Amino acid sequence: MAESERFSEDLADFVRRVAELKASRAVPSGDLRTMLDAALFELDHVAERLWPGLERLVNNDGPAAGARAAREEQRLLRTVFQRFPLPVALVDGETVVRRMNTAATDLTGVRGGYATGRPLAGFLTPSDRSAFRSQAAAVARGEGDRSMTVRLQRRPGLPVRATLTGLRPGDEPRTVVLVVLQPPGTRDPLPRGVRGRAPDLAEATRHAELLELADAMTVTLLTGAPGDPATVLARVAEVLHGRFADWVIADEGTAAPRRRAVLGPEGGPVADVLAQDPADCPLVLETARCATSTLQVRPDPPDSFGRDASGAPVLVRANVTSLLCVPLAPRTNGPDGPVQGVLSLFRTGARLAFSMAEARAVDVMARHIALAMRRPG
Repeated sequence: MAESERFSEDLADFVRRVAELKASRAVPSGDLRTMLDAALFELDHVAERLWPGLERLVNNDGPAAGARAAREEQRLLRTVFQRFPLPVALVDGETVVRRMNTAATDLTGVRGGYATGRPLAGFLTPSDRSAFRSQAAAVARGEGDRSMTVRLQRRPGLPVRATLTGLRPGDEPRTVVLVVLQPPGTRDPLPRGVRGRAPDLAEATRHAELLELADAMTVTLLTGAPGDPATVLARVAEVLHGRFADWVIADEGTAAPRRRAVLGPEGGPVADVLAQDPADCPLVLETARCATSTLQVRPDPPDSFGRDASGAPVLVRANVTSLLCVPLAPRTNGPDGPVQGVLSLFRTGARLAFSMAEARAVDVMARHIALAMRRPG
C-alpha cells in the first residue's frame, strides 16, 4: 500500500509539472531551449521511473487488479501525451509514425490517424528526408540523441528544430525514437496561426475545390452504368483530367493489367503512353502489389513509370514534376476483395505539386471507384 501511495504521489507531481509546462508557453523566445529540455526530462521520467513503478504494482497486486491499474495508467499516460504542449511524435528507426499528439498534427497539418503507419520523413521537404532518416536510425541504434533543422512539406519556408531521443517504453523489444518538433524563435510551441487564426483564403479555396471534385466524382460513379469497369475508369479519368491533374492514367487488373484510359495535355505523348504495357511500369506494379499509395515530388528514378516504344522514360517525356499512384481497392489490405486496378495522376511544369491533403482525398475516391467497378451489371 505504501508503494502504491508513493506511485500516486509521483504521478500527481508529474501531472502538475506538465500543467506548469503547458502554462509556460508564453516564455521569451530565448528561454524556449530550457523549456524543451524540461519537457524531455519529464518524458524520460515517465519511461525510467513511472513505468517501472507501474510494473511493480501490477506484479504485487495480482492479475486482475494489475490489469485494471495498467489500463488506467496507460489511459492517463496516453492523455498526457496527447495534451503535451509541444509537438511530439513516436517513430521507429525507419521514421514510421506510431503515435502523434495533437500539437504535432496541428503543426504538420496531417491527422494522427492518417499519419500512423506512414514515415514522418514523408511529411518533410525532399531535401531533408534522407538526413532525417539517417539521424533517426542512429538514435534507434543507441548512438545518442540528435537535433537538426528540417522543413515541413506543408510550410517549406518555416524551419523547424527536430530533437530526437531514444526511449524504451515498457517491455518494448526495440528502442523507439521520440521526436520533438519546435519552430525556432516562436513564443508559442505551435506555429503562429495554427489555433485561433484568421481564415486562410488560399487554404479555404483549395478545400472548396476538393469538395467540388469529390462531389463531381460521386455523381459520376452513381450515374454510370454498372457491370462495365472499363467505362467507369474512362469516366473517372474525365473528371480528374485538367481540373486536378495534367495526366490521368487508369489501369485495370493486377496480374495482367490493362490500360483503360489515358488523358494528357494537348500535344503530349498520349498515344505512346496509351500503347505502353502497364506490366512494364514498376510503379504501377508496386502500387498494385502493396495496395498503398505513392506520392512523389520530382520523381526519381526517371524510369519508375517505364519507358515508351522509343526507350525514353515516360516521366521525362511528359515533364512530370509530381505524381500520385493510388490502388483501386474497396479497403486497403482489407477483406473486401483484391485491388481492382491503379490510378496514376501526373502534374507537369510549374503546377503546384500534389499535397498530402489531396492525396488523402484521392485515397477516399479510389475506394469509391473500386466499389463502382465491382457493381454487377
